[in-house]
Amino acid sequence: MSLLHGAYDPGPAVDRRGPFVILEGISGIGKSTLARTLSERLGASSLHTVPEPHHPWCAAINAECGSLSQFAFYLSGVLHSTDLIRGFMPAGPVVADRYISSVIAYHSAVHKLDMGQVRGLLEPFMPYLVHPDHTFYLRCSDETLNARMSAKPDFNRDDHDMLTVPGRLELLRANFDAVADQDPTGVLVDTDDRTPDELADLIVSHLEM
Repeated sequence: MSLLHGAYDPGPAVDRRGPFVILEGISGIGKSTLARTLSERLGASSLHTVPEPHHPWCAAINAECGSLSQFAFYLSGVLHSTDLIRGFMPAGPVVADRYISSVIAYHSAVHKLDMGQVRGLLEPFMPYLVHPDHTFYLRCSDETLNARMSAKPDFNRDDHDMLTVPGRLELLRANFDAVADQDPTGVLVDTDDRTPDELADLIVSHLEM
């Protein structure tokens, strides 16, 4: 039996008045800055996954809860994001800084899980989600990442662990590459030596194709 009946039914298809665009990639790569630039360029609504009221709880959840509890928290954040996106889309384009791909890539890497197991837990909820028109997977070199991380104003414990836990960064990169490879909306974008404005130009050009 589907979970999505009664109060769980997402309702009729949302009226899209512009593209739904997602920016994905490892922490510090420049998603938030690019999301702001792109939102201004497109006149788009924007959000971060996980949004308020979840976001202030992220550090405590990661530090104090077990892996399955963490998964449930981030799943809740994605479901809340999709509710917000449904509300935004009739007004125009939407840009999301992270979405479901980050849950798969990060949760699998942090807890050393097979991504297929995480996908399996997500599967019953996939019909509820608003699916994107385009997902841009941002990539960069170690040199660029170190420079951007040194200037990151909200550097946190997860960022520290990504850079210092042996194998974490390499596994995250591999996971995002694997998720992108299976994503029919996925577009790989190398961000080295490109400003946010230049990246926004590239993405807008892609959206106009």
